[in-house]
Amino acid sequence: MDCAKVGRLIFQLRKEKGLTQQQVADLLNISNKTISKWECGLGCPDVTLWSELAAVLGADIQKMLEGKLDPNLPDVGKIDKIQFYVCPACGNILTSTGSASISCCGRKLRPLKPVPHTAEHEITVQEMDIDYYISIRHDMMKDHYISFVVYVLYDRVLLTRLYPEQSAEVRIPMIKTGGDLYLYCTKHGLQKYSDLFN
Repeated sequence: MDCAKVGRLIFQLRKEKGLTQQQVADLLNISNKTISKWECGLGCPDVTLWSELAAVLGADIQKMLEGKLDPNLPDVGKIDKIQFYVCPACGNILTSTGSASISCCGRKLRPLKPVPHTAEHEITVQEMDIDYYISIRHDMMKDHYISFVVYVLYDRVLLTRLYPEQSAEVRIPMIKTGGDLYLYCTKHGLQKYSDLFN
């Protein structure tokens, strides 16, 4: 571990948060001289402090240990390139429109890869008033259900969360034609439907 790099990063993150050395020290229950020592590269935080320090500075521990924050490439606004992540521990649904490092419940998540839809996940689309009414032929049991349905256009995302006690159906406003529909089955993963609304 390069203490000088780590120290520069701690200094940068502390300044970004608008915190003084004393404020960080108080939050970690240590002396401000210790913070100064780290920022000067004369030592690194003890292993017992990393988790709290990362929380105080709002940074990823792994990146802090490396002493650098690698920026992602700028998001060029290609929302139709959206990626979905689902935490296996808590079921959180996360998204990104560019390369990202996504974590939840202490686990680094990988983007879901959509697969072609199967007959077991057959959907029907009806026009109802000013909405598309989408129903999915799928049982909604506690251990096997449709967790979410997402409608993705070039400029917007409409995500609807579903639960086992609900029916597998959603209404989507008739905003524009085109777009892709995704559904996430807790057993079979992410499935993609294209050209449903042309």
